[in-house]
Amino acid sequence: MLFVDNGGITDAHLNLALEEHVLRHRMGDDDLLLFYVNAPAIIIGRNQNTIEEIDPDVVAARGIRVVRRVSGGGAVYHDLGNLNFSFMTRDVRGRFNRYDRFNGPVVEVLRELGVPAEIGGRNDILAGGRKISGNAQFATADRMFSHGTLLLDSNLDDVTAALRPRPGKVESKGAKSIRSRVANISEFLAAPLSVDELRERILDRIFGTRDRARIPTLPLGDDDWRAARELRDRKYGTWEWNYGENPPSNVQRARRFTAGEIDARLDVQQGRLAGVRLFGDFMGRRDVSEVEALLLGVPHTREAVEGALAGVDLADYFGDIPREEVLALVAP
Repeated sequence: MLFVDNGGITDAHLNLALEEHVLRHRMGDDDLLLFYVNAPAIIIGRNQNTIEEIDPDVVAARGIRVVRRVSGGGAVYHDLGNLNFSFMTRDVRGRFNRYDRFNGPVVEVLRELGVPAEIGGRNDILAGGRKISGNAQFATADRMFSHGTLLLDSNLDDVTAALRPRPGKVESKGAKSIRSRVANISEFLAAPLSVDELRERILDRIFGTRDRARIPTLPLGDDDWRAARELRDRKYGTWEWNYGENPPSNVQRARRFTAGEIDARLDVQQGRLAGVRLFGDFMGRRDVSEVEALLLGVPHTREAVEGALAGVDLADYFGDIPREEVLALVAP
């Protein structure tokens, strides 16, 4: 494994751009580990409807950036009290949606610090039943990353105010608020710990040293930073990527499953699907826009929808949500 040093950058737009650039263009045969810390930001899951996940007035008043990531899952909050990690690998087979394959060293460090950390839920690290880390994954045909947050000493008041939990998600978790479901790692520590020290402890666990001269590192050159900034300007820093148009729809169906929520917005004109958007915090390997494209122009009948998606492995797009359940949300 090689360490990737982001140079202390705290711009969420640039850090997410760097992460994607490194995955796509700088991976050799070695696994990679990237850390980054962001100034206050809400990081939206790839398939989520941004405006329904945030409180725009709070976001604007508190100067919180909103950035969409390429991985699925739900919205998370980042600030300077939150450490983010990203494990990158070419070994994709059997690893997608298997967070235990990546988060073991993180959990071990937390337990050494006295935190009762355990992998729980579909993609979380929990302490005392409360979420201290949310995780998500993104994969191409031959490589992937598994990235996550570590809420060390974040402003949980901002988390509560800026994020809007969807009613179905709150009910499914038997909780009344985001604040009751999340915790800072600092709440479980006997002594104060900085974000930098937490990062160093994880590095020590993985590489057996904190000495940068002894840690194998993937060097980033001027060309890498130029490419990352270009990707930020073209994608991560744009309204079109982070918010996007909320398309017209005259049919809406939403349902929450163990593997995530699907919110189907359909525009049915003269009996055909003139517009299809599939929002949610589900976690699939492939881009759900491919499914949306297959359904455009298709008659809005069960038979026609099933025919359009025949031979398509919907688990690649929606994870472990049963095929029949997906079809029931899209077809009459």
